[in-house]
Amino acid sequence: MMCSLALPGRRVPGTTRLVRWARALVVLIAAVCTAQCALVRVTPLSRVEPNDNRSAAGVVERDTLHVALVVRMAEWRPEADSGPAIAVAALAEEGKAPQIPAPLIRVREGAAIAVTVRNALRDSTIRLVGLGTRPSSGHDTLVLTPGESKQVRFATGSPGTYLYRAIIGKHNPDKDDEREQAAGAFVVDPPGGSPPDRVFVLNIWGETKDSVTYRNALTINGRSWPWTERIAATVGDTMRWRVINATVRPHPMHLHGAFFRVEHTGDGFADSALTPRARRLVVTEVMPPMHTMAIAWAPVREGRWLFHCHIAFHVIPTAARVNPAAHGGHDENSTDPLEHMAGLVLGIDARLPPGARAPARGAARRLDLFVQQGARRGRSARTLAFVLQRGATPPAADSVEIPGSTLVLTRDEPTDVLVHNRLREPASIHWHGLELESFSDGVAGWSGSDRRTAPFVAPNDTFRVHLSTPRAGTFIYHTHLRDEEQISSGLYGAIVVLEPGRRLDPRTDHLFVVGWDGAGAKVHQLVNGDSVSSLPLEMRAGETHRLRFINIGAAGRVTFSLRRDSTLAAWRALAKDGADLPTAQAIVRPARLTIDVGETYDFAFRPSSAGEYVLSAPVDARGARWSRRIIVR
Repeated sequence: MMCSLALPGRRVPGTTRLVRWARALVVLIAAVCTAQCALVRVTPLSRVEPNDNRSAAGVVERDTLHVALVVRMAEWRPEADSGPAIAVAALAEEGKAPQIPAPLIRVREGAAIAVTVRNALRDSTIRLVGLGTRPSSGHDTLVLTPGESKQVRFATGSPGTYLYRAIIGKHNPDKDDEREQAAGAFVVDPPGGSPPDRVFVLNIWGETKDSVTYRNALTINGRSWPWTERIAATVGDTMRWRVINATVRPHPMHLHGAFFRVEHTGDGFADSALTPRARRLVVTEVMPPMHTMAIAWAPVREGRWLFHCHIAFHVIPTAARVNPAAHGGHDENSTDPLEHMAGLVLGIDARLPPGARAPARGAARRLDLFVQQGARRGRSARTLAFVLQRGATPPAADSVEIPGSTLVLTRDEPTDVLVHNRLREPASIHWHGLELESFSDGVAGWSGSDRRTAPFVAPNDTFRVHLSTPRAGTFIYHTHLRDEEQISSGLYGAIVVLEPGRRLDPRTDHLFVVGWDGAGAKVHQLVNGDSVSSLPLEMRAGETHRLRFINIGAAGRVTFSLRRDSTLAAWRALAKDGADLPTAQAIVRPARLTIDVGETYDFAFRPSSAGEYVLSAPVDARGARWSRRIIVR
């Protein structure tokens, strides 16, 4: 049949039949498409529930814990419930919502555990690691192809804090984007049970967006700050926490306002209980990848505190969000802690017990500390510094000291620091390791309480800080705003607290403070403001010197070594984070120290004979080293 073009006003012969056939064909095609679309309609992903690890998975029948798990795709919103969503493989109990961290497996020693696992992923084989008797060698791996189910039965083994995880597909953690969201806690309690505690699991998911942007979710119990849980505490009451680093990154975990005691450490497969003589007090403890620790602590003062990773890139909005904030943008420059912090941060609210009152404060010594900017030096885009007023005259407005002026305080002597902000931007100082009042802790907009919150120090304004120093030791003070940029520009310094009646003798007491020289991809570190060398030290044979080490860079560990020729010297360990080490750790050891961000260490060095030693540390990835000669006469 021939068809011609239908022109306006003209009726083409045979057109009516064609139109009817065309309409019938359209109806038929629509019906077929509707049927096919119904067959391929995608079921919406289940929403991940943040797991606070308060409720254990499974059911106990007689002497056996039965747990049925499934690995399936789910939608995870690690920030706000209305925040960015990511599709992830997650673990769930059968018939329940998927959870991050994975469902808590917790049982008493002596019981048996029967775990059934189903792989509901369509295209990935999974490997379950950690479902076995503890301690173990780490080879208890269960492999499941898509759609496969398996059951494993094992005895609990020894009490402790462990982890288990699912590895999805051929994921290579050394090369591929991070996928540590499918991991959870495995806790074995002693037969009589454990004291009340909390379990906190760190998980990370990451994705390379382009050559300069890495999206990631860094979470504690499934949430990223400021959506993490707020922990209620009472001053003086002991809190016991099991902390599990289920990620491939190390995390130096830091507590504000109080020390915590490390009682157990583990690698996920074995747990080591520290004897009372070996339990150290710290404010920062490094957790290697896939490791655990059990800690105990009690708030010293009422108010709001933080527990967080001290690596800047794990707690700032430009690096610790699913959609990173813009550098130089609103959130990075904000003074609101709900905006300028992100990632691995927990908030703590400590209240006084009924009838208790805050301790009275006596007459205080006063120091004046200036926050200011000077001429640019080194690799940093600008140079900032804390400069202490010495004498009756304030320091010149453009003077700088890198690191900032050392603050020398006395144990149990109240000290007020009047902070003068000469910058054109807000300032806030954290007094790292000091057991002081919350209002003075230095997290603007958070420190204090819901009734009275500490402000930032506005440009050309002042703020009075009330310091308390109940123990002698080595501590730190540093900025707590715009962490990456301000701290790498020089806003950090050392605090030395001495016993009453003692004076700091610079001839026998030496500080080595590590900081960054500018931000950016190429990290370059400074030791006492220098990247090459410092003036030689002179010592006398048989004389004891105290060496104090601080690392307050934005990230990264540093290894110091003290050698005579090529041989390591020896020194005695004295303190960690300002607290004296327990007897079992205060020992003579080879003079080599790896120190992470937010840590301090003290050592006693007593050269026995004349000669020359060299203290050195690498300062960049190319192998450049800082060094200082020590000449013993």
